Amino acid sequence: MTLVRRANRVLVYGLLTIAAVFYLMPVYVVLVTSLKSNAAISLQSMWSLPLHPSLAALKAAWQQLAPNFGNSLYLTIPATLISSLLGALNGYALAKWRFKGSDTIFFLILLGLFIPYQSVLIPLLRVMDSLGLYNSIPGLILVHVVYGIPITTLIFRNFYAAIPDEILEAGKIDGANYWGIFRWIMLPLSISGFVVTGIWQFTQVWNNFLFAVALTNPPHQPVTVALVNIAGSQTVQWNVQMASALLVSLPTLVVYIFLGKYFVRGLLAGSVKG
Repeated sequence: MTLVRRANRVLVYGLLTIAAVFYLMPVYVVLVTSLKSNAAISLQSMWSLPLHPSLAALKAAWQQLAPNFGNSLYLTIPATLISSLLGALNGYALAKWRFKGSDTIFFLILLGLFIPYQSVLIPLLRVMDSLGLYNSIPGLILVHVVYGIPITTLIFRNFYAAIPDEILEAGKIDGANYWGIFRWIMLPLSISGFVVTGIWQFTQVWNNFLFAVALTNPPHQPVTVALVNIAGSQTVQWNVQMASALLVSLPTLVVYIFLGKYFVRGLLAGSVKG
């Protein structure tokens, strides 16, 4: 029986290793190509390591992306924080302060998860223009906050539903009101929930292209639009394009490397009650 278990474990690890190698192949090509000169790039040498590694392509890519990189940070961080906080407030109210029509409100909020971006793009342009927020980062922040509320509400509602009601009752006995319970009891217990929504929203907002290209013009465009502009230029510099893709993917990659294990824990935190 022990030999069978070992054989199964070796088989599983072997399949996972093959899958990981297959998945990382494009990443390898991007990395090695960004370290080559444009003259050294060809289909025949695509998989080979650079003979003379150089950071020139990374420097050239950064010079073109730097302003838009700042726009993306200015967009992503506030949108992530605000949508996560609003989701926590919604989840707290819908999970622990049940009221008449709360299930209907929750259902209507979740409908936002199933509305395609493309279907609301033209009305959204009209609304942003009428509010004076078209072609501005604050306008993009507002859009991403609104579109982030359904998923953050869902995550926090499920998370708070697993917290025993006795904790809230103890807070009420000690004299805490609605906001006091949220501030002093629920928020300290919500770290894993904020990690989940933070990683999710940061990735979604950072990688979004449709809203960015539709609602902004230079110089207010996020880095995803700048990346596409580099890729769509007439002169194809593969090393610069690969270096640009590498730079744009670094923030989300760093977030997952340092917070990925907490992401899984946060997703499972509200899966079991009691």
